Amino acid sequence: MAPGPASRPDATLVGVTMIVASVLMISFGDAVVKWISADLTLWQIFVTRSLLAIPLCLLVLGGLRQAVAIGPGNAGWVFLRCLLQMTMWIALYVSLPLLSLPVAAAAMYTAPLFIAFFSAILIGEPVGPRRGLAIAMGFVGVLIVVKPGSDAFSYATLLPILAAVCYALAMIITRGRCQNESPFVLALCLNAMLLASGMVASGGVALLDFSPQTAAVSPFVLGPWVALSGQDWALMAVLAVLIVGAAAAAAKAYQSGPPVIVATFDYSYLIFAIVWSALFFSELPDRETLVGMAVIFAAGLLVLPKPRTRPDEALLRGRGGERKGMRP
Repeated sequence: MAPGPASRPDATLVGVTMIVASVLMISFGDAVVKWISADLTLWQIFVTRSLLAIPLCLLVLGGLRQAVAIGPGNAGWVFLRCLLQMTMWIALYVSLPLLSLPVAAAAMYTAPLFIAFFSAILIGEPVGPRRGLAIAMGFVGVLIVVKPGSDAFSYATLLPILAAVCYALAMIITRGRCQNESPFVLALCLNAMLLASGMVASGGVALLDFSPQTAAVSPFVLGPWVALSGQDWALMAVLAVLIVGAAAAAAKAYQSGPPVIVATFDYSYLIFAIVWSALFFSELPDRETLVGMAVIFAAGLLVLPKPRTRPDEALLRGRGGERKGMRP
């Protein structure tokens, strides 16, 4: 049943709050992954993080006041959503050792523009000239950041753009097909898929037994597992808390509010990425990257729908106009 008009503002506020909390956790987690990517492999992170995250999800679900079934109600759509999110994480994480965090963030956060585009195609959300202009502006902003045709261009920037497409589709599915699923059930399913993919990929790497020269091409993806120190386990625990919180908050956000509005506040990731990049890596974006990020951010603001005039306000304005028209 669709929510009534009185409940929509509160639901949208919840969606905006949840998405800002989600991107805060995601951006911090991405910075941690980039920081440890020189020592650990992607698949080892997937497995160890999920082994800690899954019990955390079960603990939260067990502590909820209202009983929630652990299995999803719409398994097919939840599986597709998790598959898209898994692809998103792989594409984004593979790019992190190769790109600065602000550049990866700018490329990744074309996602709200893709959400506007896919919303029009898949769930009938009208685009209109403003959102069409926003999509074009966002594309220009990405071109400024990734600098195609220049010496500074890296094909690695295409990976976070792929991640953005996957994220957009996953959030559209969240809104359209998974609105009644528990956010923590969705987080549980996501981590189960990440665990499975990490185990399969780790087994494949072990069976192929790459030479040191081959593994050196992309040690984050092709390298062997290493023994974890106490600090590594502590970081894995932090990442587990972050991914559970971020996944649940993102699901709740897109369940609560219109995707186009919620997605606009996804852009706060760009601000957080600059902060974490400066704190973790002493890296600040160059002038071109800042300009491109500003263009992408402005495009996101254009995606926001115009505020609608309340019926009583419109009536008062109409009466006011009539009174003015009666005056000599």
